[in-house]
Amino acid sequence: MSATLGLFTRKYYQWSDALHHVSSLALLAARIYVAWVFFKSGLTKIQDWDTTLFLFEEEYSVPLLNFEFAAYLATVGELLLPILLVLGLAARFSAIGLTVVNIVAVISLEEIAPAALYLHYVWGLLLLQVVIWGAGSIAVDKWFSQKLQNQ
Repeated sequence: MSATLGLFTRKYYQWSDALHHVSSLALLAARIYVAWVFFKSGLTKIQDWDTTLFLFEEEYSVPLLNFEFAAYLATVGELLLPILLVLGLAARFSAIGLTVVNIVAVISLEEIAPAALYLHYVWGLLLLQVVIWGAGSIAVDKWFSQKLQNQ
């Protein structure tokens, strides 16, 4: 019985170690996916700035902020934070920033389709993983951390 349990335990930890290495790839894939979604949104905003301002003034109800300031803030956030997120540079900060953008987007719309709301939940969960676990080993943050430890 003890030999069987020992074999099972060894196999379990071998698989666990293998999955640990795959987790960095999964975090990278999540970072790239979410970053692309938000970056595309930022590109859409700058393609037609007059429409963006109109939407922020008439359609979106961003709380506590002037519509023009909210439009600039959202656009800069959607263009800058995804780049940082993909690079894994200040990844937790970037993920928190995009989480704020995500939450504000949801609460700013009076009506949101269930499918769109579901996607916002998915993006929020993927960002939450980066906030909790960091960017993984495929990230500039990891490189900087190793450089600082070697000094």
